[in-house]
Amino acid sequence: MEEDLKLVEHSHDYFDRLKKALDDFDHSGLHRLIKKIEPLRGTEKTIIVAGNGGSSSTCSHMVTDIAKTILGKNAKEKGNRFRIMSLNDNTPIVTAWANDEGYEHIFSQQLKNMGRSGDLLIVLTGSGQSPNIIELVKMAKTMGIYSFGISGFDGGLLKELCDDYLLAVSNDYGIIEDFHMIVVHLITDWFKKMA
Repeated sequence: MEEDLKLVEHSHDYFDRLKKALDDFDHSGLHRLIKKIEPLRGTEKTIIVAGNGGSSSTCSHMVTDIAKTILGKNAKEKGNRFRIMSLNDNTPIVTAWANDEGYEHIFSQQLKNMGRSGDLLIVLTGSGQSPNIIELVKMAKTMGIYSFGISGFDGGLLKELCDDYLLAVSNDYGIIEDFHMIVVHLITDWFKKMA
């Protein structure tokens, strides 16, 4: 019985912390991100996403939602699509760069191969301090690719390097990753309604 009460308290505490992060949500930041994504629809420009760990899986989810889910019913009939890719999803190339050149280069060197000026880079990160994400954003700058970071804590170095960012006001990785997914679903919902 006592364990059940602790579990209830724990779940209430977690939801309270998530609610606080959402109450502090920067809606204008989301608006800026959507305004960067919107003009890429139906063009040859690519949305490129990357993240580590849980953020990596959210990037894959984001690709699915933006490439398919926003098309709604009868998707195969619809044009005017987004080009989107995740730098996390090709395991052989990620491990080749990590093994041969170092883990900090796994994203930046893929971007050098695949990215073009005018593309949009979206990075998801908990701390904003991961060396491979920092190297990626630096590479984007040299290539004329706009970078938008979504992170937690104080934004880390990423906040200073990105062209723009959204901050989850939390120091808890679980809450930050929930925030990432909510942002992905807000974007998806918006474009689904605009389809």
